[in-house]
Amino acid sequence: MTAFSADLPIIRAWKELPEFESEEAEIQFWQSRQLDQRLMQSSLHRSDVRESTTITLRFDPRMLSRIKRVARRRYLNYQSMMKQWLSERMEQEMKE
Repeated sequence: MTAFSADLPIIRAWKELPEFESEEAEIQFWQSRQLDQRLMQSSLHRSDVRESTTITLRFDPRMLSRIKRVARRRYLNYQSMMKQWLSERMEQEMKE
């Protein structure tokens, strides 16, 4: 599917995505739904970031593998996805 269809329900938040039991289940899911374009845009890495600092984190290899698998399913770079998760959590923490 290359173009958006007006007929298909639109996924507007990442939390709407289920954990897929198999690749076939994921294929069936995406044949009947589409991602909101704004959600896709929000996932793109922005090169206009003012400044960044490189850090090192140590992960259990299994956890890192799971993170990479989630990112692949969302067609994201796993590091960008992790930064997005941290950013979303920081926003949540700042509201409390």
